[in-house]
Amino acid sequence: MKKKYIILIAIATILIAVAGVCGYAYKKLVKDPIADADTTIKVYITPGMSSDSLYSILSQQIAADKAQTIVDFIYNDEYDPSTRKGYFELKGNTSIYRAARRLADGSQTPVKFTFNNLRLTEQLIERADECLFMCSDSLKALLDDKELCASYGFNTTTIKAMFLPDTYEFYWTVSPQRFVERMHEYYEQFWNDERRNKAQKAGLTPLEVSVLASIVEEETAMRDEMPIVAGLYINRLRRGIPLQADPTVKYAVGDFTLRRILNKHLETPSPYNTYLNTGLPPAPIRIPSKTAIEAVLNYRTHSYLYMCAKEDFSGYHNFATTLSEHNRNAARYHSALNRRGIK
Repeated sequence: MKKKYIILIAIATILIAVAGVCGYAYKKLVKDPIADADTTIKVYITPGMSSDSLYSILSQQIAADKAQTIVDFIYNDEYDPSTRKGYFELKGNTSIYRAARRLADGSQTPVKFTFNNLRLTEQLIERADECLFMCSDSLKALLDDKELCASYGFNTTTIKAMFLPDTYEFYWTVSPQRFVERMHEYYEQFWNDERRNKAQKAGLTPLEVSVLASIVEEETAMRDEMPIVAGLYINRLRRGIPLQADPTVKYAVGDFTLRRILNKHLETPSPYNTYLNTGLPPAPIRIPSKTAIEAVLNYRTHSYLYMCAKEDFSGYHNFATTLSEHNRNAARYHSALNRRGIK
């Protein structure tokens, strides 16, 4: 009887010890937070990243023992390594277990992708490469693909009009193909029936609106002036008058830093030179903002045909309906340039 009692005591002691260990493990994994509640842990996991590399990233932000526990958990054979990639934001009050599960399951946090004030497709590719885990060569190959561009209604020159400057959310590991698909979806959402009807009333296609908007945005940075400038160019288009837009000459020359357009620049042979060619250029000379596009769609109705930068260098323009009036405005501006020694 005494022997049986001793055995029961031993079993009870073992069970209590096991329960204690389990309780500690449960508390450590499920209850204990990975950091302070107001802390945000940011983790980038590239495909095939080693456990040591992930430990290094985590241990710089949370306690080493917690970092090691998370690494041991997600590098378990139960989890598919292909899901172990992406960008993750973990709140400090997240438990070790939940943090590990998120990283193991690939439950990514979307990243913000913002772009604006870009002129070239190459700049857009560089921006995507900076913000997303994306091979720039792969994205470039897609945007250089004639068939792909045609499937979206563009060519390899006009495709940049499909990308509307704004802030978007993507998963960090989005593929170049999915990135382009999503940007086309956003483009189609923007060009709703109302905007397409406005473009039609102006006698323009959505692409032509983007081309004109790119010129308007290069001509003026003043939002309140953009609809006036847009109206001026629409007047010239309707009358078959060359646009004679200086920014298109800069684009043709390949130098947007030019502060003064000279006669030699006006003679640059290029389909983008609106002094030599009537109508719109074949593609946007920059990736136009939504503001500039809206300015074209809601252009100001007036009789202006000419514009010249104001001699006070305020960024605004003097507008004219006749060439003689424009020449007087231009003379004042050129005198101001001469006084400042701008050549």
